Amino acid sequence: MALKGNLADFSTTQILNLINLARKTGTLRVYEPVVTNETITDGAGNKRPKIVPGTERASASFREGKLILATMGIQDGHLANVLQKAGKLNTEQARIIRERGAKYSDKALALMLINANYVNQTDIVRSIQQHTVDIVYDMMAWAKEPFIFQENELPPADRITVPIDLKNVIIEGTRRIKEIKPLEDELPNLDMALKFPDSPSEKFRGIHLSVEEWRVVSFINPKNSIRQIAKSCNMTDTEIRRVVYGLLQAGLVELLKPPHLQPQPVGAPGAYAGPPRPQVTVKRSVVERLIARIKET
Repeated sequence: MALKGNLADFSTTQILNLINLARKTGTLRVYEPVVTNETITDGAGNKRPKIVPGTERASASFREGKLILATMGIQDGHLANVLQKAGKLNTEQARIIRERGAKYSDKALALMLINANYVNQTDIVRSIQQHTVDIVYDMMAWAKEPFIFQENELPPADRITVPIDLKNVIIEGTRRIKEIKPLEDELPNLDMALKFPDSPSEKFRGIHLSVEEWRVVSFINPKNSIRQIAKSCNMTDTEIRRVVYGLLQAGLVELLKPPHLQPQPVGAPGAYAGPPRPQVTVKRSVVERLIARIKET
């Protein structure tokens, strides 16, 4: 039996409470909202545009009322990326493992990494657990997406699942929503791009950035939207907003519209002719020189 609806009428928090109290097993899928020309009337008699499901934005799976796995459409949930994000693997290790372990399942790859002394079982469990709850915290802040909860639908058997108490997730997620609101107000549009200000080396002098912040900095380019950077860094919407907001407040970056969103005369050379390619463009030589100059100061 499936439960369908829209988060404008039935919030993620309410769905999680239902799953927790009824000890449900199944998968919740949330989709990008696509606004149609039709209208519907809500329970209060108000008319609003009809929204239908677009591409899948995220999913969360549950077993007997416990959260066991979550995935985000824009993220690569490969185990190597999850461990890198948690700081258990460096960039080069993650790259090699992704390449050499492409044909292995998560469980097989985890066993290989443990036997090779890259990580231990606790590292894997905690990294997957944090990755899972971060996605669900993001889902709890969404307010207009179509959803469907399909009972008894579970992830493939070769995926690593970690049982997580939903009560704690709901409490922590509710607290985070209050923190997320100011970030969404400051950065409502993740399709904006970023650029370095004039004399970037002077701006960065004496600044100590986290590994996460350095990863974002390495992808900053007027051609890359914040959303694309988040995908490349395997970050949720909230995580990328938090990092970008800090960089903006410190004056280390500036917001601008990416080329495909900037108005151009119809028929002009280079005028926008379709959606941007999903590949992220990185001027690595520029960034590497910038980072090298900063480290020398």
